Parts: sequence; C-alpha cells; structure tokens
Amino acid sequence: MKLVVLGLSLSSSWGNGHATTYRALLSAFAARGHDILFLERDIPWYARQRDLQQPDYCRLSFYGDLTELDTWRDEIASADAVIVGSYVPDGIAVGHYVQSEARGVVAFYDIDTPVTLARLKNGDCDYLSENLISGYDIYLSFTGGPTLDLLEQRYRSPMARALYCSVDHSAYHPVEGRKRWDMSYLGTYSADRQPTLERLLIALARRMPEMRFCVAGPQYPPDIDWPDNVERIDHLPPAEHAAFYSASRYTLNVTRADMIMAGWSPSVRLFEAAACGTPIISDIWPGLPDLLAPNREVLLADKVEQIFLWLHEDRSAVGLAARDRILADHTALARAAQLEEYLRGAAAKATVCGTIAAE
Repeated sequence: MKLVVLGLSLSSSWGNGHATTYRALLSAFAARGHDILFLERDIPWYARQRDLQQPDYCRLSFYGDLTELDTWRDEIASADAVIVGSYVPDGIAVGHYVQSEARGVVAFYDIDTPVTLARLKNGDCDYLSENLISGYDIYLSFTGGPTLDLLEQRYRSPMARALYCSVDHSAYHPVEGRKRWDMSYLGTYSADRQPTLERLLIALARRMPEMRFCVAGPQYPPDIDWPDNVERIDHLPPAEHAAFYSASRYTLNVTRADMIMAGWSPSVRLFEAAACGTPIISDIWPGLPDLLAPNREVLLADKVEQIFLWLHEDRSAVGLAARDRILADHTALARAAQLEEYLRGAAAKATVCGTIAAE
C-alpha cells in the first residue's frame, strides 16, 4: 500500500503528542511492507525543536504553504490512501485539496477527537469543518465508545473507527536503574489538567516532604509555586521516556476535560508508562476499565488519601500486569494491522458505493 500522511509533526515531539504517535504507528505500518510519505508543514516552532531528522521507515518532506503543497499533487493523487491529521495548519483547506485530488481512500486521523468536536460545536475549529467529515471515507478517532456513533449519525461520516494511540514496545520497556522519584508526571502544560495536577501531585508533595516527585513537560507558567521536592524537567525527548518512567515508583496520568467527558480517550502516555512496567495512578473516566483493569492493572485516583497510602506501599505488581496487557493489545504492531484493515475496508466500501451510484 502506498500511503501519504499529512500530519501536525513527525520531526518534533516538542509540546505535542502527535509526533510519538505517528512515529510508532508508521514505523510498524512500514514493517508490514507499505510505502509511506509524511508531509509536514514547515513551522518555525517545530523546526527549532526537531528531534528526528530523517526516519528510516518513511520519507519525511516539508512544505511551506498550500501553494507548495501542490508540488506533491502526483503523490497524493496516486496514493492508495491519504491521511490528514488533526491540528494540521490550514487543515480545512488541506482537507478540501486532498479530497479533490486523491483517487484512493481519504481519511481523517483525529488525535484530539473530543477537543475537535467541542471546537466544531463552538464554530472555532480551524483544521476541520462539518462538511469535510462526510467527504472523508473514514474518520479514524483517538476516542472510541459513543463518540463513533455521534460521528456517523450527527456528522455523517461514512465510517468512524477507533484507532487509539499505541506504543513502540522496542522503545518503551523497563530500564534498569535506581528509583529517583516516588511519583512522576509527564505532560505538556494544559490549563484544564493543571487543577488535577495541583491536587494530586503538587499539594501532595507539600504534605510529604520526605517523598520525591517530578513533573516533566514544557510550557508551564513561571508563576507556579513548585515545592522543593518536585523536580522540574522542561522537555524530555522520547528517547528518554522509558528511563524516566522506570525511575519512578509510580506515575500519574491526568486527562483533559473534554477527553474525560467523552470517555474512551486514552493518552499515549498511559500506554507508554504501562509498557515500562511503572504502576499508573490515573484520574477516572468512562472506558478506562475497558483498557486496564482497575486495581489490578491501574490504580484509580478518586481520593488523595488513597494516593498517600499507595506511596507508602509497593504496588509494582500493578505495573507489571499493565505491561502484559499493553503488550497483548496495544503495541504499534497491533495498531498498524488495525489501520491496514480499516483502510482496506474503507476502500472496499467506497468501491461498492461507487458501483451502486454508477448503476
């Protein structure tokens, strides 16, 4: 299969979760024998922070604007499938261009589905419009559950399928070394996640000065009052994630408000931490028990006092059980096979619908 992907970023993992998602998925997809071209908008912010120059599993090229994107018209037209991702700059114009030029399957890959739907409702989504959804042969969603029915029934998507994030098990695994932190958190600053982080980690750190904590991720405001026992790491390259999780006795998973409301919206950090065998303490949202069994594979942070007790206990067995579950169901290899199945199914459906229309 010849695949063209127009995504937010493959070259830079700085301040976004898209790059690591694409890297794991496309590397595994290429391992199945497919040819991939990734087209990335050349944005100065990411250009200054690139941590992947040229991958060995796909071609990575950059375009400056929509006019320059037309340089790749033949590649887009001849591809078996073209995927446009969420948050792509000028995504609405890019979507119309792809839908008009591509002769194969056209798909939208939404790594931010609840945020996208909230923005569509508010009329301020600049990378997707309602009329574009029906023009994509398939809507690949980071969110499963009832959201898939909403996409098909309310927004007239021909096919909506859950394509959760995944983990590259060759890159995310337990790393030998001492435990530097009792609890850690890895994530870019988000205003709607910050209150939970304040309650479940920062306030707890103040109560437990003998414990060691760490928050890794960029864009945190300078006025946050970090306790002395909370170490800050501004940016942690993906190559260092496994060592980071492995150096943590526990790690905290905090979910954005829109994802909690929608449910069935696991973050890539959830899978990556689990693959490293680190016990996860997570906020609570619908669909989480479908992915990891509460108390056996994940610890649910409904009460701060419970976290206080866990930090004085050894729950390493929870991390090991989660690792087994992730390796069985949520590796990049499993997700790549799923993507291939979805794209072939969309192609078959498009062919049937085209034949019926012609008749």
